Formats: sequence, C-alpha cells, structure tokens
Amino acid sequence: MKIDTTTEVVDLISEFLAERGIEGIEIEDNVPLTEDEIKQMFVDIPLVLGDDDGSASVSCYLDDRFDDERISGLIEEVKAELDRLEEFLPVGSKKIEVTETTDDSTWNDKFKEFFKPARLYDNLVIMPTWYEDMVKNGDVTEGDVFKTNLDDKIIRIETVTAFGTGTHETTRLCLGQVKKYLDEGDKSEKSVFDVGCGSGILSIAACLMGAGYVHGLDIDPEAIRASRVNSQASGLEGDRIEFSCGNLLADNRIAENFLAQDDNRAKMEKASLGSGIASAINPSDAATMVDIELGDSDPVPARRYDIVVANILADVIIPLATIIRDYMTEDGVFIASGINENRADDVKKALIENGFEIVDMTQENEWVCIVSK
Repeated sequence: MKIDTTTEVVDLISEFLAERGIEGIEIEDNVPLTEDEIKQMFVDIPLVLGDDDGSASVSCYLDDRFDDERISGLIEEVKAELDRLEEFLPVGSKKIEVTETTDDSTWNDKFKEFFKPARLYDNLVIMPTWYEDMVKNGDVTEGDVFKTNLDDKIIRIETVTAFGTGTHETTRLCLGQVKKYLDEGDKSEKSVFDVGCGSGILSIAACLMGAGYVHGLDIDPEAIRASRVNSQASGLEGDRIEFSCGNLLADNRIAENFLAQDDNRAKMEKASLGSGIASAINPSDAATMVDIELGDSDPVPARRYDIVVANILADVIIPLATIIRDYMTEDGVFIASGINENRADDVKKALIENGFEIVDMTQENEWVCIVSK
C-alpha cells in the first residue's frame, strides 16, 4: 500500500501504521541528504533525487494476514487520519494505492536504468548483460559504448537483485587484496572463501583471477540464486566455483564427530555454519555444507581456505573474528572490509584478541579493508 502525502506528515503516518502492527514501512521523499548522511550510507548505485517540492510517500507491505476486508478497513482508517491531520498540516494528495507484488521486477527495471559497465580494478570489468544486448541492438551510440581491452576479465551480471554491483569502494579494496594474495605463488592451487557473497562479484572475480577453487556463502537464498546466475553468465560453471546458503554465526555447535577427532578443539565452543550445516575442521573430513534452504542436492565439501574474504560490515566482522580461523589454512589470510573508518579500531581489536596479526590495512575514502593472519 502506498500513500501519497507530504514530508511534514510522513513520520506521523508511519507511526500511525506501526501502531496497527504494520511492518516494513518505507518513506520516499526528495529531501537532499547531508554530506554526513551520504558518508554513512553503504550504497553502490547513484543516488538520484528529484526537486524537493515537499511531496513524499509512505509505503508498507501487507502479508497474508491482511485479506481484502482487512485491507479495506485499513484504507478507511488511513483516510480518516489524513483528514484529521489536514486540519493542522498540509497532507498532499492523500492518494492511496494498493498493488500486489510477488517479485522484485519493478525494482529491477528501475535499477537497470542506473547500472552501467564499469572498470572495478585493474583489468576487471563488470558488465551488465542487458547493456551488451543494447549495444548489439544499436541502442547505444557508438561514442558512448564502454570500451574493453583484450586482456580484460569480464564479470557479467544478469540478475540485479539488491546484493551489490561491485562498484562500491569496499569491493575495490577487497579485489586489490585478493589479487595480491592470489599472485603470491601458484594461483591454481589456492582456494577462496567469500563470506557474505551477495551477488557473487568477489567470488566470480577471484575465479577469473585464477583461483583454483572458490566457495561463496550467504545467509540469503536469493543471494545464492543471484550468484549462480551471474557466475554462469560469466562463463563459470562446474567444480571451480560453488555457492551455498548458511550462517557462520548461527548458534549450532561444531558436530560432535569432529570434536572427537581433536581434543584441543573439543574444549572450544564455536559456531557452525547454521541451518544444520557442519563446520569445517579438516579438509579431509566427510562433512558437507548443504544448501538446505534451496533444497539443493549439490553439497559443498567442508574445507579450509587459503583466502577468506568478508565484505560485510564491522558489526558482522567482529563476531566473525571469533570463529573464522576454523575455515582458514595455517598460513591463510582473512580479508575484511565494509568497515567504516570510525569502526576500524574496533575490528582490529577483535581480530587481535582472537589471535590474529594485522598484516595490512588499506583505505579508500572513509572505507577500510583490514588483512590479518
């Protein structure tokens, strides 16, 4: 349900809906963001705002609890509240629109208007497949065609679910460090674990850069679907790159049969991948990480990784510091980003307290990437 109104009453309408048990309330307006607000946001698509004319809208999402009768009753309540507020404040058109949605198609179509090809790092290029179709169809003028080089490695994006496009500073920081540690020795012998893989950008990039094996993990089944689609669009299939759904910070404990094999680890309480997924203790163990939420019959064998990368947020990386070493080889590196410069010291402290040594730190604008062993 979408309510067209004004910036002066959006908070009042939002509170009115919240009092009636409505969740998932969204406010849209054209009020310019301050410089500080922009810096605090983790976005990798352009922020496009119209003129601030005072108009705004409040949208909310109604689940299966709301049948037609209950929706009609809610609409009448909102109309009455808008009429009441109009005695004191401008409330705009008061137009109320109810639409049914089951997917992200509207958001996806709008997103495609802004997502263009870009050079992410060195010879890594991100290329929306629909842009390539536009070029083939002559819908992009020759002077505006994005130019690629013969040695470019192309990450093709086919699905635009909201899990990142790779153009954020933190992604570039991670790419630089992944490349650095892949280049040390035989790339084809190295494995990469992308924790919180989102749309699969870092996983695909690591594979294109020569990693022998890449595993992308995310807690959201839709992210895994997006990663698999984009991986296939980039020409990557088979055993070199796999994706699964799970949560490293779930409350499950390490499987008892693993603990029995290692007395030292038996004394530790560590979190598993969650959703019934077993934790990796030894590369040769028979445990598997099964994509339960997707009903996938293609399990990813448990193992340790030469490079673990987590481009998430400081509040997730800090607890990850307590368990991530169980997924690393003895000389493996942990590349962590999505960290605002204001939280860098907190992340470093958590890593050091859990036995890590900080070996490198890079920064772009206010975003920081920390590498530890």
